[in-house]
Amino acid sequence: MDEKSICFAQNFYTPFSMRITIFLVTLFLASFSACRQKGNEAFIPLEDPASFLEIGQIDLGGTGASEISAYDPISKRLFVVNGESTRIDIVNLASPSAPVANGNINIVSLGAANSVAVKKGILAVGIEAPIKQNVGKVAFYDTKTLALLQTVTVGALPDMVTFSPDGAYLLSANEGEPDATYANDPVGSVSIINLSDYSVTTLDFTSFAGQEAILQTGGFRIFGLNASFEKDIEPEYITISDDSKTAWVTLQENNGVAKIDLATKTITNIYPLGFKNYNNEKDAIDPSDRDGGIIFRPTTVKGMYQPDAIAQYTVGGTTYWITANEGDARDYTAFKEETTVNSVMLDPLAFSDATLKTDVKLGRLTITNTLGKLPNNTYNELFSFGARSFSIWNAQTGALVYDSGNDLEKKVFERLGAGTTGGYDDTRSDNKGVEPEGVVIGYVAGKPIAFIGLERADAIVSYDISNPQAPKFLQVLRTGDAPEGLLFIPASESPTGRNILIASCENDGVVRIYQTAGYLPK
Repeated sequence: MDEKSICFAQNFYTPFSMRITIFLVTLFLASFSACRQKGNEAFIPLEDPASFLEIGQIDLGGTGASEISAYDPISKRLFVVNGESTRIDIVNLASPSAPVANGNINIVSLGAANSVAVKKGILAVGIEAPIKQNVGKVAFYDTKTLALLQTVTVGALPDMVTFSPDGAYLLSANEGEPDATYANDPVGSVSIINLSDYSVTTLDFTSFAGQEAILQTGGFRIFGLNASFEKDIEPEYITISDDSKTAWVTLQENNGVAKIDLATKTITNIYPLGFKNYNNEKDAIDPSDRDGGIIFRPTTVKGMYQPDAIAQYTVGGTTYWITANEGDARDYTAFKEETTVNSVMLDPLAFSDATLKTDVKLGRLTITNTLGKLPNNTYNELFSFGARSFSIWNAQTGALVYDSGNDLEKKVFERLGAGTTGGYDDTRSDNKGVEPEGVVIGYVAGKPIAFIGLERADAIVSYDISNPQAPKFLQVLRTGDAPEGLLFIPASESPTGRNILIASCENDGVVRIYQTAGYLPK
């Protein structure tokens, strides 16, 4: 080594230089850790979030054979609720382009499965009782050995289960639907299962009964046949904050979202979601299947948001939830709320157009008979089911930040055309349109991407939601018949090392697998 090299080496390893080196290494490790927490995107090529393509599929049976799926990165298995055969089908996903059926878990002795979730090598299954108004169960299995680890009792009709991000809790949304006669109407509830000892805390909504009047002024609905407040509540879907401290639960039929403090195990808030006014260009819908085509026009109707699935994410220190505004009606032998505009009397002061009830206008549109009715049995407002959109809400206040208007329906029509086997199905124009049902958020190239499943269009529409006030449309993907469950597998857990999206399609029993196919330019 020459004299200059020796001098450089001595100077480099001065205490000051050592501190600089340590600082740079520490900065690198911190960046590495942060990126791993977001899904390890920075250490793989930046995948294009608008490049998802179908790479594989597997047919698990007929109607109901593919409802909700959960993936275990440890065993590389996909667990799928098979409602046709009352079991959990197991799919080997080591090669997503060639998935292989790999046995099943028969749960017929416990009841019927509604939902599955996986965390840290544990599979949780939400199971309704043979008489679904009775208390339900959650069964836990080892994802490798399939051994039953524990069975616990939860509320009536556990419709969705999910683990907290830290794996400390499993939450179950217990819908508590009535029987056909409304003689047996259990309370709706949410069960919190502590996974350290499998203890269960089940929460209901009795304490909010005194707020019923003020909640209803904000668009919250309590309307079941002779139902008390707590019996009328029907929890549908749950999302949990990244820090595992807070959960939000959709109350679909009630048109609201509830907030739960997981530390205290209490329901702290109910947020009524209000109504969406279709009487403007941005929100215009096609309200008729008999008007000669798909024609979006402002309409003197309001939509109840009534979200099914919900997901949460944080941008700039603010947490938001995103909802898929499907809509749902109560239809029982003793109580039916669905009617059509041509079946009711309209208040002439509110609706001056005498042709409004014709089939080419609003006549065939499905509405609720529980809102908008005056004492003389005429209607001065019309309310339809769902909002045919996805919405983003401030998680702290419940305030609406963004609604996609009619963009989902227009994008499907533009990209896939019209048809009853995929694309915009005009036969559904008079009843909830494309029906956004599922939503899942995944990080691709470091950005939050929302995937919205459209039950009646057999499609998934994706958006970059980095700016909650102005999401950017990315892509429309064809699915099988009626995508029920959506699942995002981040690249850090994926068997291919790339981001994967899975759609479980209820009506044809097919699981479809999508993967990014391109990269962003450098």
